[in-house]
Amino acid sequence: MSAQDRVIPSAEGIAASIRGTKSKGLPPVHLWNPPFCGDLDMRIARDGTWFYLGTPIGRAPLVKLFSSILRKDGDKYFLVTPVEKVGITVDDAPFVATDFEVTGEGDAQLLTFTTHVGDTAVAGADHPIRVERDAETGEPSPYVLIRANLEALIDRKSFYRLVECGTHHDVDGQSWFGVWSSGAFFPIIPSEDLPD
Repeated sequence: MSAQDRVIPSAEGIAASIRGTKSKGLPPVHLWNPPFCGDLDMRIARDGTWFYLGTPIGRAPLVKLFSSILRKDGDKYFLVTPVEKVGITVDDAPFVATDFEVTGEGDAQLLTFTTHVGDTAVAGADHPIRVERDAETGEPSPYVLIRANLEALIDRKSFYRLVECGTHHDVDGQSWFGVWSSGAFFPIIPSEDLPD
């Protein structure tokens, strides 16, 4: 391939390519296997802000479009169209869960999360909640799986509300504080580690 034939990926080109696919719902990125075209100077910050060439992308519809073609392969993130695959940087999780609804009670409770780009997921076996704790500070970082290896960091206000829905339950002989959703229990912290 000569230098003249080489196409340098750009956010504008990717957006144009995906707009041309005309699909309802999310594009089938898991079915696409285009060639890797290099890395794009695009980054998703921990707070969910998308940056292109160091500048925040201020147009919500464009962020939503890019988020619809996001895929995680191994530990790396890519924007994938039928004709190209480009690497991007994700500081933590690609989405932020900014709210959730609670229906039902006890183990019949359902927690439906909404992300900053409008995706929804009902926590359960297919959309588990997990909590990582910082080894030094003990600070929790809660996540919920939104789709195909793509998680959302549950924002602080939603996590505080989530804790209000919590209860104690035995897991492998140990008492944990956590939440129920779709018949599954998701541990947050060992009961003995809760402050009095």
